[in-house]
Amino acid sequence: MAGELLTTTTRVRRGLSLALLAASGLLVGCTAVATVGGAPEPEPPLPRGFTVAFNHRSGNRYRSPVSGEWRQGDDLEAMLLNAISSARRSILVAMQELSLPRVAEALVAQQRRGIRVQVVLENTYSQAWSEQHLADLSQRERRRHQQLQALGGGDAVAILRRGGVPMLDDTADGSAGSGLMHHKFLVIDEAVVVTGSANFTASGLHGDAGAPQTRGNVNHLLQIESPELAELFRAEFHRLWGDGPGGAADSRFGLGKDSPGLQRVRVRGTPVAVLFAPHRRRDRANGVEQLDSLLKQTRRSADLALFVFSDQQLGNTLGQLHRRGVEIRLLADPGFANRSFSEVLDLLGVALPDHRCALEAGNAPQRQPLEGVGTPRLASGDKMHHKLAVLDQRTVVTGSFNWSPRGA
Repeated sequence: MAGELLTTTTRVRRGLSLALLAASGLLVGCTAVATVGGAPEPEPPLPRGFTVAFNHRSGNRYRSPVSGEWRQGDDLEAMLLNAISSARRSILVAMQELSLPRVAEALVAQQRRGIRVQVVLENTYSQAWSEQHLADLSQRERRRHQQLQALGGGDAVAILRRGGVPMLDDTADGSAGSGLMHHKFLVIDEAVVVTGSANFTASGLHGDAGAPQTRGNVNHLLQIESPELAELFRAEFHRLWGDGPGGAADSRFGLGKDSPGLQRVRVRGTPVAVLFAPHRRRDRANGVEQLDSLLKQTRRSADLALFVFSDQQLGNTLGQLHRRGVEIRLLADPGFANRSFSEVLDLLGVALPDHRCALEAGNAPQRQPLEGVGTPRLASGDKMHHKLAVLDQRTVVTGSFNWSPRGA
C-alpha cells in the first residue's frame, strides 16, 4: 500500500490549524461552486497558500453532474478541473482510481497544448472498463462496470490512452502490483499540490448513478501553493515513474521505492511535515509511529473522522488520552466500524470475535466506553472516506493514509 502523510501545524485566528495526512490539495479560490438559498457560511480563516473543500459541507451548494439535482457541498470536480486548466508547464497525477471523463478530457486538452502530463494509476483501475467483458469480472468489478456505464460520458482511461497521455501503473516495477497504490495527488507546474482523501470518481465526489439519494463518499481536497512542498511530491512521483512507459525498469512502488522519512517544509510560514508510505514495520519512520507521536502530544482535544481505524497501538493511545482527560470525538465509517479488527469497537468497550471465533491479537477494549465515538448516518452506498484528525484545534492530519497497519 502506498499513501502520503502530510502534517501541518499553525496558529491563526480562532485557533485553526492544519495537519495533513496523505494530502491531496484543492484549488485556491473555489469560486466556481454555486450557492443557493442565501449567503454561504463565512469561511474559517486559513493559513496563506491553503484552500480546503468538503463535498458534504452545508455552506455551499452545486448541481450534481450525476443526478442533475442541487445538493449541499463543494464541487470537488470543479476544483480539479480549475487546477488542471491553470497548468502552464506540467501536470503530474498519482491516483488510485480516475474514472471521471471530464477530468480525463481536461488532461488530454492540456497535453495537446504542449503541457507535459503524466499519470500513475493503481493496476486494478488502469484498464479501460469499456474494453472489459462482464464474464471476466468479479461481482464487485461487474457492479463498478455497470455503474460507470450508467453514468455515461465515456471511459476516462480510454480517453487518456486515445489522447496520448503517458500512463503507467504499479506493475511497472515488474511485480503483480504493490498491494495498493493509494496516492491521491496532483502536482501542477512544480508549484501547487492538490491532495486529500478523494479518488477521482463519481462515487467519490458526487454519488452513484441511479441512486439520487447518494452524495458521494464523504471526502475533502486541499490545494496548497508551495514550490517547496511541490518538490517533495514531485520527487515521490518520479520514484514511481522512473523512466516512464517503455523506459528502463526503474519504477519503484511499495517497499521497493525506499520512501524517505518525515520531510519538513514551510508554506508561507506554516510548518508542514510530509510522509510517503509504506515503510517496513520495524522502521520507526512508518506512518503509525508518526501518528502515535502526534497523538501523545495532544493535551486537550482530538477530533477524528476516519474511513478505516484498525491499528491497535493507536487505539490504545486514544484510550490513554481519554483517561488523561483529553476530549475524544471520533466518527468512523459504518462499514468498517463494526468489524472484528476495528479499534472503534475497542473504544466502545466491545470485544467482537472474527469468523473463526477468535479475538484480534492484542485486543484491548476499554473498560469505560468513550461517549464521543460513533458512526455518521449516510445514504446507502456512501462511505465516510476522510482520513483526518484535528488535534488541540491547531494541528490537522489528513491525506490518503488509512489508520491501519496495512496503510503503514
